[in-house]
Amino acid sequence: MSRFKSHMDAAMDEARAAAARGEVPVGAVLVSPSGEIIAAAGNRTRELNDPTAHAEVLVIREGCAQAGSERLPDHDLYVTLEPCPMCATAISAARIRRVYYGAADPKSGGVAHGPRIFTHPQCHHVPEVYDGIGADEAERILKDFFAARR
Repeated sequence: MSRFKSHMDAAMDEARAAAARGEVPVGAVLVSPSGEIIAAAGNRTRELNDPTAHAEVLVIREGCAQAGSERLPDHDLYVTLEPCPMCATAISAARIRRVYYGAADPKSGGVAHGPRIFTHPQCHHVPEVYDGIGADEAERILKDFFAARR
């Protein structure tokens, strides 16, 4: 029987790296069925001039490229902030098995807040969702980032 191992620390490292680049500090890692991190990214919307370059989308793209498939069943996603509606839709389309996220996002979230993408009948796949993993640290990274810009 395998034991649960959280990969949220690696996602936090990606969030801190994003902040250092001047990006909104959100980090994500994609974990293979064997438990290995196969993709890691932080937001790169400004760097790439791409509004879809959220951390979650970047790791899903990398994971799909490695798998040679548009679907990633049995893969888990760790992300420091509640996924937005766009990312939640991508997570569903990729058939991600589980989503672990840190801080809630009442303003722009799409899982527990806002449109709650996974509750819609049009949603083809609903992952298991675990929230609040490392929430305090994730919130601190975000608050420090925005405080420094005000």
